[in-house]
Amino acid sequence: MADVETSSLVVEAASVDMEKQELEEGEIASTEATTPAPEPALEARHPLEHGWTFWFDNPNGKTKQAAWGSSLRPVYTFKTVEEFWCLYNNVLQPSQLSPGADFHCFKVGIEPKWEDPKCAQGGKWSTSTPNKGSSNKAILDQYWLHTLLAMIGEQFEEYDEVCGAVVSVRARQDKIALWTKTASNEAAQVSVGKQWKSLLDITDKIGYLVHEDAKRLDKHAKNKYTV
Repeated sequence: MADVETSSLVVEAASVDMEKQELEEGEIASTEATTPAPEPALEARHPLEHGWTFWFDNPNGKTKQAAWGSSLRPVYTFKTVEEFWCLYNNVLQPSQLSPGADFHCFKVGIEPKWEDPKCAQGGKWSTSTPNKGSSNKAILDQYWLHTLLAMIGEQFEEYDEVCGAVVSVRARQDKIALWTKTASNEAAQVSVGKQWKSLLDITDKIGYLVHEDAKRLDKHAKNKYTV
């Protein structure tokens, strides 16, 4: 389909029904999804340390909602390596989403909201692709995949600090953020930031914004840490 509408981003239940979870009509999926390989035997799967949930927000491509998070919804929860790749290979890449859309991937039990108890005292590291264009869209997809693999593969030394990640597709500039839970722990946040920057091979500085500052000061909030 030439013009991919965000409302048609549906994860086909047949392709990710590894635990018999049903997805609601209208959820995220690739229009070029292929039939996954046969489900491996349970004993052959590779369990992850934590379960993770994919979330999707803003399906109509609007940058403003009557109530923030009103369109935020969980898509699928995966707990093994095989389930992750089954899901990842059957959803759209960030570069294919409509402007205004967000993908989230958070540990099970944590909602991608400032108000969540495990996020309330935290903040986020963030970076963006500098300009529009096919090459930068490819970089966005690469950033997203490498961030996901680092999270689910526990590649961060301060792994317990990591809550999840968000990729935001915008008309002017695409962004990706890594959320952590304890903004006051400078050593932990700097460690996570440096490792993330290295994993993505970013040369420019990246900043850490505290959620509480963002809520109080909005666009005037300043980064608490930079690496």
